[in-house]
Amino acid sequence: MSSSRYEPAEHYDRVTDAWHLLLGEEFHYGVFAHDDEPLGRATARLTDLMIDAAQLAPGLSVLDVGCGSGAPGCRLATQFGVEVTGISTSVAGVEQARARAAGDGVPTAQFLVRDGTDNGFADESFDRVWVLESAHLMRERRQLIAECARVLRPAGRLVLCDLVRRREITFDEVRQRREDFVTLRAAFGDAHFETLDFHVAALREQKLEVELARDLTAETMPTFDRWRDNAHRHANQLTALLGSHDLAAFERSCDLLAEFWRDGTFGYAIVAATKVS
Repeated sequence: MSSSRYEPAEHYDRVTDAWHLLLGEEFHYGVFAHDDEPLGRATARLTDLMIDAAQLAPGLSVLDVGCGSGAPGCRLATQFGVEVTGISTSVAGVEQARARAAGDGVPTAQFLVRDGTDNGFADESFDRVWVLESAHLMRERRQLIAECARVLRPAGRLVLCDLVRRREITFDEVRQRREDFVTLRAAFGDAHFETLDFHVAALREQKLEVELARDLTAETMPTFDRWRDNAHRHANQLTALLGSHDLAAFERSCDLLAEFWRDGTFGYAIVAATKVS
């Protein structure tokens, strides 16, 4: 990496162009119906799970926290007639999201540079809050959930999916695998994983009624093979964008994450909750 700091905004500004080639247009994991399914279909299925949990309807206002390059937000606005406000601390990501919305003719999706843990919106501003695979880069997880709950209107819904920790990790294990964690940090940023139970409890602390808490670890496992395939397929372009060292770190990270998925250390989950009026 070119910097010793791992701020989420800096990380995403640096990797955004490369991640279009590595992760696909939706910038997140896939939920696979079978092992040989294409990545694009699987990432769309994860978005579909979020959509089902969000219970969208025309005219609703949606806050997209950690909007990436705007693909899910533009899809929601176009397909469901909702008004989307996407936020991210990544200037590069927001610029790409704005360009996508303009190019696709989606005037009901706007994108702003803001922090999900201190978003600056008024209380009860949105009907839905959507947090698709961005929470793990926000160290203050309870503050993120509190902010999401604060801007949610009564009877509104919050949906969140992300990587989760599935077991305790001892200090000795962290020390022994220090280089592995450094590699993951270089490739994916300074991630902080909490358990599915943690998210459920944090939502309930904010007076949200949890209606869905589902582990998706097994269904997301094939994601790593697809990312490795993309790294090999686009190696020349990715080397120009990331450098050979960081590209190698990404490929090694795919192997490490697959190991952690298999041994029950890390995984993936989705939660949804309603704000009690």
